[in-house]
Amino acid sequence: MQEFQRCTRCILDTTVSDIWFDSAGVCKYCNIHDEMEKRHPLGIEGQEKLELILKKIKQKGKNNKYDCVVGVSGGRDSTYTLLTAIKYGLRPLAVHFDNGWNTDISTENINKTRKKLNFDLVTITANREEYMDLQTAFLKSSTPDTDIPEDFAIYSVLYYIANKHRIKFILNGHSFRTEGTSPISWSYMDPLYIRSVHKKFGNIKSITSFPHMTLFKLLFYIFIRKIKDIRILEYVEYNKNNVDKVLETELGWKYYGGHHHENHLTRFFQSYYLPQKFNIDKRKTEFSAMIRSNHIFRESALKEIESQPDTYNKNDIESVITKLGLTEDEFKKIIEAPVKSHDDYNTLLPLIRLLKWPIWVATQMRLLPYILYLKYAR
Repeated sequence: MQEFQRCTRCILDTTVSDIWFDSAGVCKYCNIHDEMEKRHPLGIEGQEKLELILKKIKQKGKNNKYDCVVGVSGGRDSTYTLLTAIKYGLRPLAVHFDNGWNTDISTENINKTRKKLNFDLVTITANREEYMDLQTAFLKSSTPDTDIPEDFAIYSVLYYIANKHRIKFILNGHSFRTEGTSPISWSYMDPLYIRSVHKKFGNIKSITSFPHMTLFKLLFYIFIRKIKDIRILEYVEYNKNNVDKVLETELGWKYYGGHHHENHLTRFFQSYYLPQKFNIDKRKTEFSAMIRSNHIFRESALKEIESQPDTYNKNDIESVITKLGLTEDEFKKIIEAPVKSHDDYNTLLPLIRLLKWPIWVATQMRLLPYILYLKYAR
């Protein structure tokens, strides 16, 4: 059994199965963070890069009604991405994916933001039976990637809408400085993996109510349509505490109480399912990122992790069981089933390992963290 060890710089530890530490006790995810800092600097250099990106977005979209697509969930990151885009003079088309798990707060946040900023919004609503079938399949897969269907659906919808409206840029609300790089053993997704799990555990043959990404579609969007995914928050100073104040003051936005708790399903996964079944506390990646970015003190983050477990709502557990059509016994079996990983299913990861696609391609496909993970693998 591996002896417990915690990074001397952040708070990631050996509950991450693929972690390693250098001679100073610093983990590989801190190394990945430092490399990302070099690729996405702040200050004058970062501002110059951002201005070039903005110029390109405006130029490519000058003959279109919209020059970028922004996904909105009612959460902090997506709301601030939308606000930032508009402040920089961009003309975004906002897209919301409704899978039936929105909280009242997130819905209210979207409505308030739309009223204040007056943007166009497209909502893609998933068929309940289809989405629940996909979600149940991932629960039965017994992997920690059970929240991936939602992320993948959003990912698919954004590219679909961008392609439909001939928009060349998708603005992504992720920032490694506040979210970190999720360990690949904690979270992984690709089109083949989604299809593999659904084929094995799903009851519905195919998903038709919302766009479902395939490898062919992904390559078509990237290489033929030349749609680019831009993480715009990685070029600006982004401190969550400061951002919350801005959103509250300018938009009347409300915080929902926890990491990705703007959604009933993600709150269930983050606060109950992952900690209970896999001993995964995703707050560790978030806090670690903010420690590296000097947004919080390491001692404060450790104290919160060790003394305050991420709180879950019992109603969320009951809601998940009911909405997914599970019995109490079936849910118990899912919780108690042996733990598995993406390596137990078909994925594109062996191909990525074999070819090590050029970094610029990896960036377009949101695979840069995985490429860096492979670089720092041992």
